Amino acid sequence: MTSHNGKIAIAMSGGVDSSVAAALLVEQGFDVFGVMLRLWSAGPDTSNRCCSPEDVSLARRVASFLEIPFHTLDVKDTFKQEVVDPFIDDYAKGRTPNPCMRCNHIVRWGTLLESVLAMGASRLATGHYARIRHVSDRYHLFRAKDKSKDQSYVLSVLQQHQLARTIFPLGDITKNKVREQAAKLNLPIADRADSQDLCFVGDQDYRDFLTDQGIHLSPPGPILDVMGEILGQHSGLANYTIGQRKGIGVSKSHPLYVINKNIQDNVLVVGPKDRLGRTSFSIGQTNWISGSPPSDDGSILVRVRYKAKEVGATVRPFDDTLAEVQLLESLPDVTPGQHAVFYDGEECLGGGIILP
Repeated sequence: MTSHNGKIAIAMSGGVDSSVAAALLVEQGFDVFGVMLRLWSAGPDTSNRCCSPEDVSLARRVASFLEIPFHTLDVKDTFKQEVVDPFIDDYAKGRTPNPCMRCNHIVRWGTLLESVLAMGASRLATGHYARIRHVSDRYHLFRAKDKSKDQSYVLSVLQQHQLARTIFPLGDITKNKVREQAAKLNLPIADRADSQDLCFVGDQDYRDFLTDQGIHLSPPGPILDVMGEILGQHSGLANYTIGQRKGIGVSKSHPLYVINKNIQDNVLVVGPKDRLGRTSFSIGQTNWISGSPPSDDGSILVRVRYKAKEVGATVRPFDDTLAEVQLLESLPDVTPGQHAVFYDGEECLGGGIILP
């Protein structure tokens, strides 16, 4: 089959999604080459879950099976500096970060995209579940056909110049169809489990990872209820997240939730669920995919975590990076450090980091 539209680089992980994405591109006649990122891990005995030796071997086998070139790209230093170190710093300051968003913004659609373009590719393809549409002179990001696998949330950090160079071959396919396709093609990864977040902590809990890195997190301090009564002692604010119920270590006659983390005074505030919700917050480091904030026509939805419920919202930008968000109903899991991502129907508009 004759190739067309220039070379396409496919980011490979050794998993089902990127492997099927690569196979589809080859099947469609593109001139494809595979590339895999080598990312930082916590130590010589800990593999990064995105690029373990097994992952590299499987990705190489799939590339060989598809008869496409395969390259690895060492970005360990960039990943450590731009993803891991800010993750550690955020926890030290009592925030709850989402390092996958930062990785997508700086590493995958920064370092990786620049590298594959330098290698002769015209575009970068990945196994993400989302859709890109080019309308007039703008690129738009839409939810995937398979809503249960949709990854537009973690792609909300992308900008026009990045979307213009990106392909998501799986955007119009369900996960079940992807696995069927892998089996049909006899790919050696058809039954592999999906990868997990926090790839760089290995098999550790993130708290153990932070301790092993020698990070001096906030020391133990008082747990107060919303009336100011001391209920006990927390083990360090980094060990808790807003909305948490289990593992707080204190009890009352009603269930207690983490309501607030007072970083300045090193106090954990807990209370009943009805004290948990918030109806407004500010966001920083905003990214609007179209290049400008959405019009306030009452149709915007916001999601404050990857798996959170979406609610109606209005957004009032202060400047290019800051905005105020007003929710149409109270949400219990608005957490500093997480991303608020906005939608208009199927379209992802962008988002920003929730501020304390």
